[in-house]
Amino acid sequence: MKRKSLWALLLVVLIGLAVCATLMWRPAIPLLDKPLIADAASVERGAKVVEQGDCAVCHTRPGGAYMAGGLPLVTPFGTLYTTNITPDRETGIGGWSQEAFVRAMRKGVARDGHFLYPAFPYVHYSRMTDTDIVDAYHYLTSVDPVQARAPDNHMMFPMNFRALVSFWNLLFLRNDPLTDVPGQSAKWNRGRYLVEGAGHCSSCHTPLNFIGGEKGSEHLGGGLVDGWHAPALTGLAQAANPWSTEQLVAYLRAQVATDHGGAAGPMLPVSLSIAQLPVEDAQAIAEYILSLPATTSKAGPACAATPPPAADNAEGAALFAGACAGCHGAGAPMRTVDGRPALSVVSAATSDSPRNLIKTILEGIPMSTRQPSHYMPAFADALDDSHIAALAGYLRNQACAAQPWTDLEKTVTTLRHEGASK
Repeated sequence: MKRKSLWALLLVVLIGLAVCATLMWRPAIPLLDKPLIADAASVERGAKVVEQGDCAVCHTRPGGAYMAGGLPLVTPFGTLYTTNITPDRETGIGGWSQEAFVRAMRKGVARDGHFLYPAFPYVHYSRMTDTDIVDAYHYLTSVDPVQARAPDNHMMFPMNFRALVSFWNLLFLRNDPLTDVPGQSAKWNRGRYLVEGAGHCSSCHTPLNFIGGEKGSEHLGGGLVDGWHAPALTGLAQAANPWSTEQLVAYLRAQVATDHGGAAGPMLPVSLSIAQLPVEDAQAIAEYILSLPATTSKAGPACAATPPPAADNAEGAALFAGACAGCHGAGAPMRTVDGRPALSVVSAATSDSPRNLIKTILEGIPMSTRQPSHYMPAFADALDDSHIAALAGYLRNQACAAQPWTDLEKTVTTLRHEGASK
């Protein structure tokens, strides 16, 4: 009887190992014999799809060649480096067939069979149409090939064992292309497709669980990216300082939105990509996002209204007058000529968290060669932590004196350290 039990246990173990091996193995797809000749019409369409997906934001490092990869992505499980997706045959995707590219986009598996880490948002790209994915492939095979191999990833154990991603995929990869919702307008459905598919907005704007999967119950409810707070995209039309369609379209297209401000941090390059698309795409995204109801009953601070008398902050007021008023003061040309909002109403000052305001002061908003663009110098080297804390406290008082931020200097020190350690 004992021997039979041992054999039964061994059989169960062998079956389990076989199932695991099946889950963790994917075949390689052969290299193309010769470079693909891309279809011109597909290339033109694919250029727009690639902008929708913000591919260059991750696959082009600062100072690097277009789509040649090498950008470090810091995750809770280690640091990844984005790969080369130019048509170089040795280090890029020049030898990839259409079948291999589609599998990567839908299944998160590279041409040679290894699993891609979910920092590549294939869980969202899998919801795109076949036509869009193929068009993106044709566009990427048409860009200049660059020989550039990404640095080795530095992932902690056991996440450095890529095959474990297969179990993550069982939990989070749906691979269900989006279909139109009956009863909604064509524009709304287009916006939903861009937000939930190529745009992969929830990758940043949804909180993650302990294994890096999006919390479905808090979809688009806000997240944390590179030290910046990605705000909730739900309830924007019902917020204390509500967004209009015109304001959100302007923001999405890298302009400064009246009563809200302009994009900064990780959102800036995304908005610059959207600005290259037809304005109808931004309008569709705005229509969809503004239709989303708030996911919490908690009312945000009523900071859009005229604030109560601000607490005395002579140091912050002096810093604002010396470092900021030339651009942001009531009589500054920037405000009188193009109607830019006062800092007392921008989202960074009215948010529950001081994170984005402090990050903007520390890092500024870099100049871009893409248009439209806005710029702000960084003050990390000009102001110390106590100065930045005093300035942030002053701006918060102007926006929402009834709900001041606390522990500002500690927050500044933490964020400065995080930025320096990248």
